[in-house]
Amino acid sequence: MLIAQKLRQEFSFFKGNYAIIVISWILIDFTFELPGTYYALYVIGLGGTETIIGIIGFATFVAMASVQFVGGYLADKFGRKWLISSMTFTVAFCYILYAIAHSWEIIFVGGVLLGLVSIYDPAINAIVADSLPPEKRGMGFGIVTLIVTASSTPAPFLARILHDQFGLVLGMRIAYAIVVVFWLIAAFLRLRLKETIVTTGRPSLKELLQSYPTSLKESVTVWTKVPKSMFYLLIAFVVFNFGWAATQPYLVVYAVNELKISESDWALLLTVLFVTNIALAIPVGKIVNRLRKTPLTISLVAGMASIWLFVFGDFTKLFLALVVFGLSMVLSRAAYSALEADLTPKEQRGKVSGFRNLLNYLVIGLGNLIGGALYEHLSPQTPFYITFIFLIPSLALTFFLVHEPEKREE
Repeated sequence: MLIAQKLRQEFSFFKGNYAIIVISWILIDFTFELPGTYYALYVIGLGGTETIIGIIGFATFVAMASVQFVGGYLADKFGRKWLISSMTFTVAFCYILYAIAHSWEIIFVGGVLLGLVSIYDPAINAIVADSLPPEKRGMGFGIVTLIVTASSTPAPFLARILHDQFGLVLGMRIAYAIVVVFWLIAAFLRLRLKETIVTTGRPSLKELLQSYPTSLKESVTVWTKVPKSMFYLLIAFVVFNFGWAATQPYLVVYAVNELKISESDWALLLTVLFVTNIALAIPVGKIVNRLRKTPLTISLVAGMASIWLFVFGDFTKLFLALVVFGLSMVLSRAAYSALEADLTPKEQRGKVSGFRNLLNYLVIGLGNLIGGALYEHLSPQTPFYITFIFLIPSLALTFFLVHEPEKREE
C-alpha cells in the first residue's frame, strides 16, 4: 500500500493535457523513427545525393523557422489547443507526399509543407510546460523521453522487416503510409486537450495576417522580460543544434558506405540508442528534478565523446557511440526543457519557444546544407569534425554563463 501510494504521488502529474500529449507523442515518435531509419537512403534511392539531402533539410527548416515566432505569438494570445489539434491533422496529410514520391523533388515539397505546418510547435512546448508543476519538471520531461523512446524502440526492427521484404523504396512507401494513419489517430486524441490560458478566441484570417509583424516584434522584445541566463541558454542550445545538424542526416550513409555496416545491422544498432534512452529516462528525470545545469553540461561532454567514437568506428565502437549519444540525448532533453520552463514566465512561454525554434530551425537547416556539401565534396569525415568543434562553445556558454534561478517560474 505504501509503495502504491508513493508511486501515485510521484506520478500525480500524469493526467489531463500532459497525458494526452505523451500518448499522442508515443504514436507520433514511433512513426517518425519508422521511416527515419532509412530516410537518407530513401532520398538517394529516389535520385538524390548527400548534397540534395542537405538542401531538403535546409528548405524544410527554413520553412519551420519562418512560422515559429508567429506560432509563439498566436499560442500566447489565442491559446494552445486550436493550433495543436488543427495542425496535427494537417501534418498527417502532408506525409502522403512522402509515401507517393517518385523523385526527391516530391520529398522536397513535402518537407517545405511540413515546415510551414510546424507553426504549432511553440503551442505544444508551452502546453507541456503549463501542465507540469515546477518540482516535477525533471521527472515530467524524463517521462516524455522514456515513453516516447519506448514507442520508438520497435521502429528500426519493423523498418528492417519492411526493407528486407519489400526493398528500400517500396518498404519506405509502406512506412510512410503507416505514418499517415498514426498521425491521424494522434490528431483525434489531441481534440481532447483543454486550454491552459485565458484567450480572446480564435483569430480570423485577417488577424492571422496582421499578427505577423506584431508577433515578430514581441518575439524579440520578450528577451527583455526573461533572465539573461535564458538568453545564454538559448545561444548554447542553438550552437549545439547546428553542430549536430551537420552530421545527423548522414549517420546511416556514413555507417553503411564508409564503415561498411550492413543496412540490416544499422537498424539493430539504432535500437541501442532507444534502449539507452529507456534505461536512463527515469534516473535522469529524478536527477533533473533537483539539478538542471550539471546534467546539461554532462550531456555536451557525452555528445563530444559519441562523435569521436562514431567517426572512427567499427561495429563495437558504433555500439558504444550510440549508448553515449543516448545518454547525451536524455540529459539534454530533460535538463534544457526544465531549465527553460524555470526561467520563463508562463505568459511568455509561447513567444520564447517561438523565437527559440526560429533560430534553432534556421541553424539546423544551415547545418544540414553545409554538412551535406562537405560530406559529398570534401570528405565524409569533415561534418563530424564540425560537430565536435561546435559542441565546445556550447559547453563553455552553459558552464560559465547559464545559472539556475533562485525561484523557479510556475
